[in-house]
Amino acid sequence: MDHGWAPMVAKMGATTIASTGADEAMASCRSFRFNSPPLQGISTAAPFFPNCPRRLPKSLVSSLPASLLSSPSSSSSSVDSPPEGYRRSVGICLISPSKQIFAASRLDIPDAWQMPQGGIDESENPRSAAIRELREETGITSAEIVDEVPYWLTYDFPPAVGEKLKQQWGSDWKGQAQKWFLLKFTGKDEEINLLGDGTEKPEFGQWSWMSRQEIVDHAVDFKKPVYSEVLKVFSSHLD
Repeated sequence: MDHGWAPMVAKMGATTIASTGADEAMASCRSFRFNSPPLQGISTAAPFFPNCPRRLPKSLVSSLPASLLSSPSSSSSSVDSPPEGYRRSVGICLISPSKQIFAASRLDIPDAWQMPQGGIDESENPRSAAIRELREETGITSAEIVDEVPYWLTYDFPPAVGEKLKQQWGSDWKGQAQKWFLLKFTGKDEEINLLGDGTEKPEFGQWSWMSRQEIVDHAVDFKKPVYSEVLKVFSSHLD
């Protein structure tokens, strides 16, 4: 889970897209202005109950549905090394049967919407981290891995955000290096619960299914280029 990058992000941020296996950096992506109409059918999270355990026992992770652990193909990129100085994390692009994309608004920045993401634990592989983060943040277990971006994508923290996270995490990261996965939602909307699975504090207040353009428009500025690149890589699944 990612917490605490507070209401200081509205106009921040150069973002860098990096590929560990490529000779040249990916072409820079476009940024978009926040200019979307009000969203329809937004759902709101229930109140937070603070006395939940911080993490599920490892023994319970193995009980997840097999469909979450499967993929049409494996990729060595899942175990390669991200750029130095960046926190290892994952991003999840979850799509509905109608090819809309799941997004949620942050509790600390209500106007900032994002796709689920979070850090990779020690000795954890990116695929397992993506499944865990989706469950922790949304309560969703009915999903299948469809595709992944075959390289790491990075964004830099704006200075004020980086300083806050340095105090929170105790590590001076430049930003985050992310492995992105495309997952297909196979459940019902009623399964979505922004209280998550009870192992982490909720970080989202509302959720909605969005179009590709809305996803980028509603993201904080320093994540927009990464989001644009992710959606470009997954475009064949979204058309």
